[in-house]
Amino acid sequence: MSEELREIRTEDGTTIAYSVFPGAGPTVVILHGLAGSSREFVPTAEALTGREVILVNQRGHGRSTQAPADTSREAFVGDVVEVIETETSGQVDLVGQSMGAHTAMLVAALRPDLVRRLVLLEGNEGGGSEEEHAALGKYFHSWDVPFATREEAQASLGDGPLATAWVADLEPRPDGLYPRFDPDVMVSTIRAVSTPRWEEWEHVSAPTLVVYADGGIFTEKQKLEFISRGADVVRVDLVGASHDAHLDAFTQWIDALTEFVSDYRKSR
Repeated sequence: MSEELREIRTEDGTTIAYSVFPGAGPTVVILHGLAGSSREFVPTAEALTGREVILVNQRGHGRSTQAPADTSREAFVGDVVEVIETETSGQVDLVGQSMGAHTAMLVAALRPDLVRRLVLLEGNEGGGSEEEHAALGKYFHSWDVPFATREEAQASLGDGPLATAWVADLEPRPDGLYPRFDPDVMVSTIRAVSTPRWEEWEHVSAPTLVVYADGGIFTEKQKLEFISRGADVVRVDLVGASHDAHLDAFTQWIDALTEFVSDYRKSR
């Protein structure tokens, strides 16, 4: 499936890059997680046969501005709203993973007129400790960049699905390969996600699919509370999957996603 690379420039000067895969509506808009990029979801876009799909690089990630001045949740939400309003004329099916799920949830709460259905993969209302944020920053700063080759990067980062996605998306510069994100921007971004947004979650009116991985980051207690406080929620659990289940449990992920965003319910 061919894709068209596009971008918008927001009022604060941030460039938001995204890819449009042509097809029929309603459009599916997909948001990646922290330190990821839209490239992780190309296989997902290609599996949504016949549907128009937009993969957004959220600010600070991928080919969007890597050091935006504003990393607030409101800025992330505003970017997604602007992309949707620029590219579509009706409601979309909005999909997000991890931090992207948090962004998607807030978009659905703020602009119910834009969201037909909502899909949250390994997402919740927010949270995380300062110690966890500091550890994340320390890890990203520990990368021995620039990497001379992708093989060197793979050996350094490991051969897991997420590491492989990072390696595939490294940015070539004259002196070597770099990640398409800044560690300090990642820390400031995840700090903003840490504030629980229960009020917004409880006001989401769009039918919502919440997808959890059995090897993900949430406890069963957290999962049950999140589901119970949603308005119109279906839960699906993926087996043998990690927090990045779109990478390591792809078939299960696609089965759950395509069933939910199809139009079969309208005919029942």
